[in-house]
Amino acid sequence: MLAWTKDSGALGGLTLTEVPDPVPRHDELVVRVDAFAPNPGDLAGLRELPGGAVPGWDGSGVVISPAADGEGPRAGERVIFLSLDAAGWAECRAVPHSMTARATSAISAEHLATLPVPATSALRGVRRLGSVLGRRVLIVGATGAVGRVAVQLASRSGAYVIAVARDAGRHADLRRLGASETHRSVESVRGRVHGALDLVGGEQLVAAYRLLDAGGTVIALGHSAGADEVFPYGAFVADPSTANRSVTSFFLGAEPDLVPDMTYLAADRDLDVGPLDIRQWTELGDWVAAGGPRSGGRVVFRVERA
Repeated sequence: MLAWTKDSGALGGLTLTEVPDPVPRHDELVVRVDAFAPNPGDLAGLRELPGGAVPGWDGSGVVISPAADGEGPRAGERVIFLSLDAAGWAECRAVPHSMTARATSAISAEHLATLPVPATSALRGVRRLGSVLGRRVLIVGATGAVGRVAVQLASRSGAYVIAVARDAGRHADLRRLGASETHRSVESVRGRVHGALDLVGGEQLVAAYRLLDAGGTVIALGHSAGADEVFPYGAFVADPSTANRSVTSFFLGAEPDLVPDMTYLAADRDLDVGPLDIRQWTELGDWVAAGGPRSGGRVVFRVERA
């Protein structure tokens, strides 16, 4: 089969080449990959991969052969899949059934490919905040793939959503998705919040922590700022109004029992993932070499076969 492999001497560090077909373990099924949408973590992890490795965490496709242990989707079923062991940028891949969810044929393969990592992270992040009904929830980096879904899920759960995004031209869209307030930075937000999902890190995470009410939590879901978080002296000295505040890290690969949540997301026709920039997968190397630009919406690669 064809797959993109790590090749430090190639443009973008990737080469589309023939590799052996996947050999599944007893708890893995083999999926024909139809589409994938590279995540920031996929791209950041390229430099750490050994030569010849196949990158790619997630995507959508159709089961070619079910798992030998009899669990999970059957042959011919449409699925979304996730495995942080990579190997997704290929015509086929083996993936554990514990990371594979059935998907409806009423939603395009390209839309489905955007869901596993970002949407599942957003769902788990909102859930970690506990009951948000009638509570103020801050989402920092709300126009990214994770933030966009988090705005919708938090709003559906009854939260008063405060969305932060640098591009003011996209604030109207965030309000359409369920945000009650929009801001360009956390510093302009007034009033305390029950909890926050931060996709940016750096100074914005520190500012989000400062807004927490007693018992509140900031969940660090992303680090796009690429900057240190420097808390001033006294930030962790609490009084009765700020007791038990916390900052919590998040890693999707450590989350248990993801299949029900992935199945829910894959069946949700109303979930708005934003505009898609759909390309042929043969363009992936050039796109990575150009720095992975995302000017036209979420970039999705469609796997075409002869």
